[in-house]
Amino acid sequence: MNRTKASKGASELTRVLARKDVLALAFGAMVGWGWIVMTGNWIQSAGSMGAILAFLIGGVAIVLVGLTYAELASAMPQVGGEHVYSYHALGHFASFLCTWTIVLGYMSVVSFEAVALPTVFENLFPGYAVGHLWTIAGWDVKATWVAVGVIGSVVMMAINYIGIRTAALVQKLVTVLILVVGVMFITGALFTGEAVHMEPLFNVESGLVGGIMTVMIMVPFMFVGFDVIPQAAEEINLPFRDIGKVLMISVILAVFWYALIILGTSLMLDPQALEASTLAVPDAMQAVFSAPWAGKLMVLAGIAGIITSWNAFYIGGSRAVYALAHAGMLPAFLGKLHPRYKTPSNAVIMIGAVSCLAPFFGRPMLVWLVDAGGLGIVIAYLFVALSFLVMRHKRADMPRPFKVRYGKAVGIVAVLLSLGMVSLYLPGSPSALLPIEWVVFGAWMLLGLGMYLWSRRRYGVAYSDRMMARELSGDSAVKDIE
Repeated sequence: MNRTKASKGASELTRVLARKDVLALAFGAMVGWGWIVMTGNWIQSAGSMGAILAFLIGGVAIVLVGLTYAELASAMPQVGGEHVYSYHALGHFASFLCTWTIVLGYMSVVSFEAVALPTVFENLFPGYAVGHLWTIAGWDVKATWVAVGVIGSVVMMAINYIGIRTAALVQKLVTVLILVVGVMFITGALFTGEAVHMEPLFNVESGLVGGIMTVMIMVPFMFVGFDVIPQAAEEINLPFRDIGKVLMISVILAVFWYALIILGTSLMLDPQALEASTLAVPDAMQAVFSAPWAGKLMVLAGIAGIITSWNAFYIGGSRAVYALAHAGMLPAFLGKLHPRYKTPSNAVIMIGAVSCLAPFFGRPMLVWLVDAGGLGIVIAYLFVALSFLVMRHKRADMPRPFKVRYGKAVGIVAVLLSLGMVSLYLPGSPSALLPIEWVVFGAWMLLGLGMYLWSRRRYGVAYSDRMMARELSGDSAVKDIE
C-alpha cells in the first residue's frame, strides 16, 4: 500500500459558498430542463390534478428524506454527504453502494442535460440537425445534434474544472432568470387561464392509481439536487445549523415550483392543445401573452434550467466520486485536487467524459436516464434514512446543530417512503423499469463494483477507517493514497 504525505486531503477544499450560492445550487439543480419537456406528458398521464397530486405526494416523501439529510449534513459537514453518513452508520461496503448509486443519479442528470440541450435547440433553430449518423430505438442521430450536446458538456466541464467560485456565480445568475420567467408565467396563467382546460382532473382511462404512479416514478429524478448541498459541505461558508435550513428551504421551493408549473400549463392548454404540443410549457407561455416571443423566452428559461442542473451535478457528482476515491473505495487518481483551482479535477473530467458520450445515443436516452438514474437516487435516499436512524441510536450524543423533532418517527417514515419509491421501479409495478433501463443500471453497478474490489485490495479497509475517523473528528492531517 503506497502512500505519500498529504497536503491536507479533503480539507484543501475551500469554504467559499455563501447562503445565496447554496440556495441557488440546490434549487437550480432540482429545476432543470425536465419540466419544459415533460409537463405535458405528466398532465396527459395522470390528469391535471393527478399530476399535481403525484408531485405533492412525492414532494412530501422528499421533504421527509430531506429532513434526515439536513440533520446529518449539519452534524457531519464533510465532503461526500451520503458517503460519510452511511460509512459511520452502516459500514464500508454499504457506504460504497449508497454513494455509487447516487453518483449514477448525478451522472444520469449530467448526461440527460447533454441530450436535452440539442433537443431544445430544435425549438429555437428548426432543421439545424443534419448529418445522419445512425438510428437508435427508431430515432435518427444527427451529427450537428450530437455536436451541440458535446460542446455543451465540454463548456460545463471547463467551468467546474477551474473552480467552485466560477460555478457558483454562473448558478446564481442563471437561477435568477428561471425565477423571473417562472413568476411571469404562473401569475399570467392564474389571471388568463381557464379552469375548463384542466379537464380531465384525473386520467381514469389508464387507471387512476396507475396514472399517478407513472408520474410519481419521475419525481425522485426531478427532485434530485438538494443532496448536492451535503456533497459540497466542505465548501459551504455557513454555520452548520444553517446548512440544514437552506437544504429544507430549497426542497420546499422546488415542490411548489413543479406543482405551479403543472397548474399554469393545464390552465392554458386544453387536452387537444397538449396532444399537439411538443413543448407544453413554452406553448402555454405563448398562450398567456398571445405572442411567439413569450414561448421563446420560456425556452430560454429551459436552457437556463439545463445550465443550473448541469452545473450543480458536476459539482455534486465530482465531490461524491472524489470522496469515494479519497477513502480508498475507487482508484486514487479520482481523489486528487487540482493544485491551483482546488477542485477534484480528475473526477470532473470523468463526469465530463460520460456526459460527452450521452448525445451519441440520441433522444431515447432521455427516458432511459430518467428511470435508471431515478432508481439509483431512491436507493441512496433509503441508505441515508437508515443511516439517520442508526446514528440517532449509535451516536445519540453527537452534536446536531440542526436536529429534527420526533426524529425516530421521521426516520421510520422516511425509510418506509424510500422503500415505497424503490418498489415503483421493480417488476410488477405499473411503472417498472424497462429491460434497457435495467441494463443501464446493472452495467453501472458492475463497473463500480469492479473498481471497488480493485481499490479495496490495493488500499485496504483499514485506510478508509482511519481516514473517515479523522474526517469526523475534524483532524485534517490525513494522508492521500497513490
